[in-house]
Amino acid sequence: MKGLAAKDRRDAKVQRLELRTSSRQAEVIRQAATITEKTVTAFVLDAATLEAQRALADRSLFRLDFARWQRFVNALDRPAKEKPRLRKLMRRSSILG
Repeated sequence: MKGLAAKDRRDAKVQRLELRTSSRQAEVIRQAATITEKTVTAFVLDAATLEAQRALADRSLFRLDFARWQRFVNALDRPAKEKPRLRKLMRRSSILG
């Protein structure tokens, strides 16, 4: 799998991450690294990078089929509706300032 983690392995390593695990977690990670023929560091770095990419993509990218895309665009294009109760709520003073 060629991706960000694979590319970073070729880049200079200047950052350090540290983490603590239970004995069981460490053993599971070691076993997984062994069966994938990776070092523990490479295994953890690849897994963490992949999960980070998924988390970021989940918040910045979404896919819709054409019908859902049209409904989404139509909702964005609708004129804003006046919400008197919301306006009143927003004008109230708050403990936040």
